[in-house]
Amino acid sequence: MNNDASALRAAFDPLSADAGTGGELNLDVILDVPVSLSLEVGRARIPIRNLLQLNQGSVVELERGAGEPLDVYVNGTLIAHGEVVVVNDRFGVRLTDVVSPAERIKRLR
Repeated sequence: MNNDASALRAAFDPLSADAGTGGELNLDVILDVPVSLSLEVGRARIPIRNLLQLNQGSVVELERGAGEPLDVYVNGTLIAHGEVVVVNDRFGVRLTDVVSPAERIKRLR
């Protein structure tokens, strides 16, 4: 920590929603930012005793039913629900319900 008396506090102009964009939102600066996409099939709570007994071939029953949709998360925030599909011998997800942007923002708070 510098206790130099000659140091000055930084001054910044107030931020506004349309600062420097003429009122239009420019997303080009963030389009290449990587995010983490994860899919949740279901969850389970088990005692450590049962966890230690798991081995190859063990089955863990999930709290979600077999026909229920997956949850799709981006950086830990729920953004959609979907179903598993197979595309060219690879798993994929078909989005069946997308959470509205307003609802996503509400969940961040």
